[in-house]
Amino acid sequence: MAILFENLVFGPIHSRRLGNSLGVNLMPTIGKICTFNCVYCECGWNPEHRSENAHIATPEEYETTLESALRELVGTPREPDSITFSGNGEPTLHPDFPEIIDITLRLRDKYIPKAVVSVLTNGTRIHDERIFNALKKVDNNICKLDGGSLDTINKIDQPNVNINLEQYICDLQRFDSQVIIQTLFLRGSHGGNVIDNTTEEEIDLWLSHLKKIKPRKTMIYVIDRETPEKNLEKLSGKEMAEIAGKVKKTGLNVEFYA
Repeated sequence: MAILFENLVFGPIHSRRLGNSLGVNLMPTIGKICTFNCVYCECGWNPEHRSENAHIATPEEYETTLESALRELVGTPREPDSITFSGNGEPTLHPDFPEIIDITLRLRDKYIPKAVVSVLTNGTRIHDERIFNALKKVDNNICKLDGGSLDTINKIDQPNVNINLEQYICDLQRFDSQVIIQTLFLRGSHGGNVIDNTTEEEIDLWLSHLKKIKPRKTMIYVIDRETPEKNLEKLSGKEMAEIAGKVKKTGLNVEFYA
C-alpha cells in the first residue's frame, strides 16, 4: 500500500538518517508529482496518484503552517533535529521553492537554531540556477545517484525527463563538495528487465562518479518500506558493509543503513 503524506508539515518522525525529523511535503496532499517513477518509491507509481488539479501550498500558507508547528514543538522532547523536505514527489518542482527555502531558514533560526534543514531531491532540477542556489543554502542537500550507468539509473528511477548523466555529475561537482549523495542498493526485476546496481561493474562506475563529485558524505541504504514493484530484493547488512568499505577506500565519508 502506497504511503501519501496528508499534510504540508508532518511529524516529527524518527528518521534513520536525520534523527527527529519534521517533514515538509510541498506537493499536493492528495497525490504525487515527481520527475522520477522509482520502482522502490513508498508513494507508489506516479500514474496511480495523479494530482494535476490538486492544490499546492503558497509560500504564505507554508510559512503560517511551519511557524505554527515550530511554536508547538520548540522546547519539547519532540523538538526537531531536522526540517526535512521530502513528501509526495520531488520538492524542487514547487514553483516557489527558493522562496520557501528562505522562509524555512529564517524560521529555523528564530525557533530551533540548532536544527538543520535537509532536502531530499532526485537532482533533476539542479541545472536550474535558482534551484541550485537554494540548495546551496541548506545544511543537507541530499541528491540521488542510484547507479553507475545511465541504463541502470533509468531502470530503477524511471525518469520522465531526459537524464544526461555526464552533465548531472558536472552539476553535482559545482557544489564544491557541499553535497550529500544518497543511493539505494537493490536487486530484482521490473517490466521484464533485470535490475541490479550491486554488480562489480555498476559499483565501479558509481565509485568513479563519487570520486569526481567528492561529496561531503555518501548515504547508502536498503529498501525499508513496501515498494510498488514487488520483485525487489533487500540487501543484507553484510553486503551493505562491503559496499561502504569500498567507498571508504576512496577516502570518502560514507554511512550505510541496513
